[in-house]
Amino acid sequence: MINAIDTSFQPASQIARQMKCLVAGIVLASGLVWTSPAVAADVSQLPPGLQAKVDLAARACASFNDGQFDLDWGAVERVDLDGDLQRDWVLNESGFACSSAASLYCGTGGCMSHFWVSEEVHSLLNQGWTVVDFGRQRVVVADIHGSNCDGINPTPCATASVWDAEAKTWRSSAGDWE
Repeated sequence: MINAIDTSFQPASQIARQMKCLVAGIVLASGLVWTSPAVAADVSQLPPGLQAKVDLAARACASFNDGQFDLDWGAVERVDLDGDLQRDWVLNESGFACSSAASLYCGTGGCMSHFWVSEEVHSLLNQGWTVVDFGRQRVVVADIHGSNCDGINPTPCATASVWDAEAKTWRSSAGDWE
């Protein structure tokens, strides 16, 4: 039996590899559009509320043994937090560095992340966060200290929050599990 596909036959492994590369390229490109970190030079463009956080952190560093403050890659991120298709600002203190104090900005509870949405700063102590789409909502999911879940630091604990644009507040619930 002759098949038209036989003339351009490629092994399944080669096709699978090409598909993986294509999917990886699409994921990478979309990730750069929706969650792209800004470089340290971009801090001059930070909204005023976030710039005030950077200025405060720099002053705290300088006052501790005349330290030098620096922003690491990823300290500033642009991501759509509220589903309006506009990239909001996030300032992660996990990307703050002080030459004279290794743990000036973070502790066992994690680091503060400051979310700029609707011209306001809202901060959350966390050990990592991400934004996911859930139905029509953009949801900020954060790994938080175990004490928030009636445990201790290593107790698994997370929070999920959505932005209520009308009330200009984050909405979360602990849910009652049975």
